[in-house]
Amino acid sequence: MGEARDRFEIIAVLDHYAECLDRRDWPGLAGVFTEDVVMDFGEWAQTGRETVVATIRSYLDGCGPSQHLLGNYRIELEGDEARSRCYCRVMHFGKGAHAGKTYESWIEYEDELVRTAEGWRSRRRRGRTQMEQGDRSLLGPG
Repeated sequence: MGEARDRFEIIAVLDHYAECLDRRDWPGLAGVFTEDVVMDFGEWAQTGRETVVATIRSYLDGCGPSQHLLGNYRIELEGDEARSRCYCRVMHFGKGAHAGKTYESWIEYEDELVRTAEGWRSRRRRGRTQMEQGDRSLLGPG
């Protein structure tokens, strides 16, 4: 029962990340990470929760609506630590000068998570774009 609960709670944290991105809920997004989170997306890498959230925000505040769909969760548990991998398919729509444009990406996230007093939190995330199509320039400046 404990392992199944941990898996569900980890999936909920990963899903909350996606929901916060699409709602542009920046305080909620901060709650997904540890204070000292390390994030590596290939083209950018940042350390620290505030810096990571600000970087993500700089991309998404520049575009219109988005939808992050997660699936194929793979979770390995070791006590109060876990590793996860999942796929993410993202649709972004342009706004302003980019209205009418779209950008779609297929990403794999790899997380190292830790159980905290507040629940499971990501302390390291690696994101790698597997495929993309459309106009990437509709994302913010980054």
